[in-house]
Amino acid sequence: MKKLEELYPGVGKDVLIKGIKINSKEVEDGDLFVCTMGVTADRHDFIPDAKAHGAAALVVSKDITDPDIPVIKVPDTNRELPYLCQKFYDYPDKTLKMIGVTGTDGKTSTTTIIQTLIGSDECGYIGTNGRSCAKFKGDNPNTTPDAQFMYLYLDEFVRFGCHYAAIETSSEAFFRGRLQAMEFDVSAITNVTSEHLNIHGSFENYLESKLMLFKQTKKDGHCILNRDDPYFEQAKAACNGQVLTYGKGEENDLQIVSYKIYPNHTDIQFKYKGEIISIDSPLMGDFNVYNLACALLCVLALGFRLDTVLKKIPDLKVEGRLDLLNTDTPYYVMVDYAHTPNGIQKLLNFVHTLDIKRSIVVIGQAGERDPYKRPKVGNVVVENATHAIFTYEDPRSEDPVAICNDIIAELKDTHQNYEIVIDRREAIQKAIDMAQAGDMVLILGKGNETYEKLKEGTIYFNDEEEAYHAVATRKLREESAK
Repeated sequence: MKKLEELYPGVGKDVLIKGIKINSKEVEDGDLFVCTMGVTADRHDFIPDAKAHGAAALVVSKDITDPDIPVIKVPDTNRELPYLCQKFYDYPDKTLKMIGVTGTDGKTSTTTIIQTLIGSDECGYIGTNGRSCAKFKGDNPNTTPDAQFMYLYLDEFVRFGCHYAAIETSSEAFFRGRLQAMEFDVSAITNVTSEHLNIHGSFENYLESKLMLFKQTKKDGHCILNRDDPYFEQAKAACNGQVLTYGKGEENDLQIVSYKIYPNHTDIQFKYKGEIISIDSPLMGDFNVYNLACALLCVLALGFRLDTVLKKIPDLKVEGRLDLLNTDTPYYVMVDYAHTPNGIQKLLNFVHTLDIKRSIVVIGQAGERDPYKRPKVGNVVVENATHAIFTYEDPRSEDPVAICNDIIAELKDTHQNYEIVIDRREAIQKAIDMAQAGDMVLILGKGNETYEKLKEGTIYFNDEEEAYHAVATRKLREESAK
């Protein structure tokens, strides 16, 4: 808590501020309500609602007068918010060593690996899988949350004794200015493929937003780059700190010398400072070889000893990524977050290196998100899987039928190995019922998330739980038929 005078010296009001909010419905007694400009809403319009919920003061960018509570006018409330939150929580981002990871695919895996290698008692995590450290685990409203939550979470890490924070930094977060007050000690990129064009308007704008991470890296910090990515040179040009690279070439600081993927682990040989490092990783897939290389280089750049870090390798696990469920069935069921064309293709390529027969994929595409990639996803799935079941996936205000029709727009005359089952629960059940011995059912797009965003509102929904329920339903039906 802080007095308003501490946040805005000279305001002349002895008001105690307990928190900062931008959603009037979330305001509680004593909160400072910041009237930011949203994508579809001007929060100045919700001042009466914020006051009704107990707002103690307002930060505005319009000519607002209020006889009941203090009003502070600033030029731009959106720009003001991160700096205000930073000050309110006593600059936790300057207390912690900040590690930012961007990329189209692999952000969650890489940041989770970083947290594991450092230790969750020392390093907090913020990203798609929520927020966590050794002392607690919670949800996030976004992959990279707004400043009101970001600085609250960083403050939690400081209070729980952490010294590092590994956070997923999305292109949208930079585009919306959520991270503009933050500097990073280590920044890293996994890869770049086309995504979120509905927000950025062009791939060039999307790439520029991602590369903001490197421009906000401290001059004495480190920028960790994937030399094998097509946009390596553009990333390198944006770097403010010392550049370190990973990839297959000998010129890399961490070289991926070789690897062999097995159904339950991966044998990897890295080369670092002239020495070969042999690793038995519990993470599968060639994409996780790159994710691990990126994470290792981040942690080594922070000064951790290699021998200490390597002891943590057996503990690596990423929730909602390549989760092979324990179904006790002659067929397999896997849940994964893959939702981009590149991520889906890499996952399916990996799956077909395993000893399976058919691959049956359940997947959709999110509403109010990049519509341009929907037919690309459709093509990638039907060309790399045996059968596809397209369904809803956070349709939000959009018609899920229309979204599925976008997905199959280029398939109608070329492929027959797909169908549409709009209800996701029914789609998962259909896939499980289709599976025969040796088949792999892949439920993609949501990982271990616990919600679906529908037009009517957000409901509880978890793909892993639904898969287990579908397996149990099938077993019960088969036992009854005997």
